[in-house]
Amino acid sequence: MSNSKVFLAATVVWTSWSFAGEHHHKREPTTQDSVAVNGWLDETNAAMEKMMAQMAVRHTGDVDRDFVAMMAPHHQGAIDMALVYLRFGKNEPLRRLAQEIIVTQGQEIVSMKRAVGDVPPPAPPLGAR
Repeated sequence: MSNSKVFLAATVVWTSWSFAGEHHHKREPTTQDSVAVNGWLDETNAAMEKMMAQMAVRHTGDVDRDFVAMMAPHHQGAIDMALVYLRFGKNEPLRRLAQEIIVTQGQEIVSMKRAVGDVPPPAPPLGAR
């Protein structure tokens, strides 16, 4: 799939997701809510734009490295959006999920990079040297 198709697909998913929640307000938003929502939207959109730019890699012909080069920013984008959510979100189950995303996606980035030799293996425990 070309970079433009990946970008278009991600944009469609993001736009659909962004507007999906707008029809289910249970109360009238306050000025404070509006400021938080606008801050959240600005920061989340910035994270998405950064992720999409970093995913637009020049393909090398090495499928393994190209995969990691595209997926690592994708995972980092999830981390960045989870961090933004933790600053603005109040739903405890979603906050726990955001924390899990930060940990697991970070671990997966390291695993992918390590698989193609881009991250040194972990250091042995201090007593093992």
